[in-house]
Amino acid sequence: MSQLRVPPLAIGLTLFATAAAVTSQALAQNQAAPANEAPQRAEKPWVPPGTPGSEVDGTVFHAQVLLDLAGFPTGVIDGKKGMVYQQALRGFQQARGLPVTGELDGRTKAALLQDRRPSTRMLQLTAEDVSGPFVYPFPEDPAAQERLNGLHYRNMLEKLAERFHTTPRTIVALNGPDKLIGAGQVLRLPNVLPGSRDYGDTADAKQGQLLNLYNVNAQQPQASFVVVDKSEGVMRVYAGEVPEGNSVDVDEGRLVAQFPVTMGSKQYPLPLGRWRATNYSFLPPFKYQPDILINAKSDQEHDLPPGPNGPVGVAWLDLTKEHYGIHGTNEPSTIGRAESSGCIRLANWDVVRLSRMLKPGFTAIFQA
Repeated sequence: MSQLRVPPLAIGLTLFATAAAVTSQALAQNQAAPANEAPQRAEKPWVPPGTPGSEVDGTVFHAQVLLDLAGFPTGVIDGKKGMVYQQALRGFQQARGLPVTGELDGRTKAALLQDRRPSTRMLQLTAEDVSGPFVYPFPEDPAAQERLNGLHYRNMLEKLAERFHTTPRTIVALNGPDKLIGAGQVLRLPNVLPGSRDYGDTADAKQGQLLNLYNVNAQQPQASFVVVDKSEGVMRVYAGEVPEGNSVDVDEGRLVAQFPVTMGSKQYPLPLGRWRATNYSFLPPFKYQPDILINAKSDQEHDLPPGPNGPVGVAWLDLTKEHYGIHGTNEPSTIGRAESSGCIRLANWDVVRLSRMLKPGFTAIFQA
């Protein structure tokens, strides 16, 4: 069987694993490909990542992996620059006492590279990586969703992408459109595997399951409050004494993490003020109420089952503001770029990680 040697992605010249051979087979399941995978097949011939013509910028990709591990994720890891990437760099720079430029300058690169980790790893997929249940085709109608036993992933590729904080398209870009996916197959994936899965005392069994599913490191900094800044489009996570008032200067407290978020809309703006996150719910069902949702697809109420493709993703952190919460999403690539019905929306892997950093009852300050 022919093999293709794939060059490593790098922001340094010495830290990357030797490129592994990628078998040239189909990155597809033994089932029909869902409609949303169609754009993943490139119109022009695939080239290995890190070489001219690849849609994955190796420098950006490696920075994204290291920012994610440091607690300053860029949303999906896709090797592309953009506003969310620059926000993550600024947050990391602030936390490390570096000049806040939003650019991958020399000092920032050196600080990131203290974690001497390659950007990707060749991993043999396990049954856990690719097991269902799956729902394909996935219905858009809430009435049809209500009849399902769960709002599960559409297929193995979508699940694998979320496990590794990336997108199906990026997995295709890393491995080629002809690579097989399934238990026992070897794929090149973002190197976000946790240093520890010793989750110990978690809120409940579901939380531990999700921490493991999304490759969240058990060792997370413990924080005491968050600030959601409308002007910046981010959630900052702080350790230390909770400040008074309904607004916080960026340098109050010790910044330990920052997450890109989607927050509110013109119809349902971010509820400015001081709130508390009182309860956590993992894999929650969802009460579909068209009167309080933007772009409602039904004028009837529905009781939707839980699942990662539900409107609130895999976790809901309840706020003292009625109908508002901090929660996951069914569309991680839109985080920081879309609107919400007033709630604070994070990627599924980020909201689960956040739940590891803060105990129920933490203060959430929403400011302009």
